Amino acid sequence: MLAIFFGTCFVTGLLSHYQYQPWAWLPEPASPVWLYRVTQGTHVITGIATLPLVLVKLWSVYPNLFRWPAVTSLKHAAERLSVFVLVASALVQLTTGFLNVLNWYAWPWDFVAVHRFLAYVLIGSILLHVGLKLPDIRYGLQARLPQADVLTETPWDQNPLAHSNAGEVPPPPTPALTRRGVLVAAGAGVGAVVVTSIGQTVAPLEPVGLLAVRQWNKGPQRVPVNTTAQQAGVQAVAVDQRWTLQVNGRTPFTVTLAELDDLARSEADLPITCVEGWSVGAHWRGIPLLDLVARAGGDAGSRVEVISLQQGSQFARSTVLGPQVSAALLATHLNGERLNLDHGYPLRLIAPNRAGVLNTKWLARIEVV
Repeated sequence: MLAIFFGTCFVTGLLSHYQYQPWAWLPEPASPVWLYRVTQGTHVITGIATLPLVLVKLWSVYPNLFRWPAVTSLKHAAERLSVFVLVASALVQLTTGFLNVLNWYAWPWDFVAVHRFLAYVLIGSILLHVGLKLPDIRYGLQARLPQADVLTETPWDQNPLAHSNAGEVPPPPTPALTRRGVLVAAGAGVGAVVVTSIGQTVAPLEPVGLLAVRQWNKGPQRVPVNTTAQQAGVQAVAVDQRWTLQVNGRTPFTVTLAELDDLARSEADLPITCVEGWSVGAHWRGIPLLDLVARAGGDAGSRVEVISLQQGSQFARSTVLGPQVSAALLATHLNGERLNLDHGYPLRLIAPNRAGVLNTKWLARIEVV
């Protein structure tokens, strides 16, 4: 189960990273519009579900930490070192990943970079550990067990095959969970965290979303918000009536606040999905990005840079490439209402199959290359 969950997290994490740094010759597709919603939702849910699995695994193997001598051979030393790297990287990766879902960054390093590179360390240590344990795995799969009532858990004194000598004393009873009990407890833990967190992606389970950090019915205009206008420091400049959108290209021009409503005639149903795992479908109205790109002298093959009024943020600028140039909308309305300030008033980018943090808010300038 850990292999499946870690493997799923690793693959979907690579897809999420690709959102930030796509190759120019292989840009993100614009369809299906819900693709990133599924992959990132799966990434976060499996990451959270891995927490109880790792705790159960550590609980089941921790007595091995106290075996003596600590190291018996070079191979044994390598094995223990690989276990240390595996356990340490798994705990750091899962803990910081969960705190990222909560938007709590209690460390000085860049989460995105460390989360990415530590994923390679974690997967590498898993593969190394499996490689070192291959002889034990092969032995365990090939060994033929005696016909003992293992599955029915027959008491020792009722199992005649357990007595190799007539005078052998039965072992003392050990107060512990049975194997079946451990599996049930682990399954219940995984099920509990999944059901109580998946509501931030699967709307019908939202009422039981105790661990769902963002829920659609608790945000302005029925869409959650990660960064508010106050946090971004754009409260005053975003509502300034002198606001204009500067569009630079072969034929540069500006769009005024008064012109937005006349230009905003296109509508689209697009989900918004954030890296923290929450997503919600929404109805948007605005200006097709391609209309402004064409007016500036570009076309569907242009690279488009969108720049926010926000200063000092690594997400104040994002790039739109390939199919998303034709599918993106510069939104002025959300769910039938003028954009709330926290959702990017007066103008924001919204594109299909795109990380929410790259759907830049509070637009100030567009560069058509």
